[in-house]
Amino acid sequence: MAQATVERVQQVIRQLGYEASLGAQSLRSHRTNVLGILVAEFEPFSTELLKGASVEVAGTGYQLLAYSGGDGAGTAVGWERRSLARLSGTLIDGAVIVTPTVVETKQGFHVVAVDPHTGPSGLPTVDSDNFAGAVMATNYLLSLGHRRIGHISGRADLESSRLREAGFRQAMADAGVTVDERLVRVGGFRIESAAETAAELLSLPDRPTAVFAGNDLSAISTIDVARSMGLSVPDDLSVIGFDNIPESALVNPPLTTIMQPLQRMGAEALRLLVDLIAGVERDTHIRLPTELVVRSSCRPHDPTGT
Repeated sequence: MAQATVERVQQVIRQLGYEASLGAQSLRSHRTNVLGILVAEFEPFSTELLKGASVEVAGTGYQLLAYSGGDGAGTAVGWERRSLARLSGTLIDGAVIVTPTVVETKQGFHVVAVDPHTGPSGLPTVDSDNFAGAVMATNYLLSLGHRRIGHISGRADLESSRLREAGFRQAMADAGVTVDERLVRVGGFRIESAAETAAELLSLPDRPTAVFAGNDLSAISTIDVARSMGLSVPDDLSVIGFDNIPESALVNPPLTTIMQPLQRMGAEALRLLVDLIAGVERDTHIRLPTELVVRSSCRPHDPTGT
């Protein structure tokens, strides 16, 4: 084809904003140069991961497709299998899946799991040190003099939830403090269910003086419930969360929490996926550290109540 004709065609392409069909492109080259990030729902946790992945994808030669394939409540088992079956082969060359309920996939391309339900397995994974973070949160409350500490746990089917409860129990045991089992209840990592759990805890005749919530959404919900019951945070109740989502700094009072580096987790997962596609040999299980972020939702326990 004459160069003048090529230039004219390219000019028309730019004017019309034409883009080749990903499906047609994949049929020709078996590649789309698109990576998927699959989530059960777009909530603060997955949104922060997506931010990190979208920054990391720049300069890789890939584009990023964000896809929600869950049931809107994040509880549908097997949602990632259905999503991968729908997108693989014609739309994406690989995928990052966030909090997958299953980690065995039958797709013919690379998949990286972030915070999988069952923890690290044969599938490449990225997560944070949930156990150490929970120990850190509990030790902070203990250092403030709290001994009657409640724990609002996450979903029973999530490894991160199990590890956070285990870390809470380990820190209490190391301090020689007996856990009152009435103060350990499932909140489900969601605002609505955590609110019900918080109301139950705070209605006890001998309520906790502090609560370690399994995630920031549960902690924020606990603060709201406490306020509705006439309790002041942190004067009457100290609350600490986990995640350090942006909302945690905006709540009143600003939430003390355990930071897991969510954006970095998204970036690390994206980079791991790109490396696997390129055939780079590297560690396929990445665990990132957590940190205590002190704000204003906790205070030293005053046994006199004054």
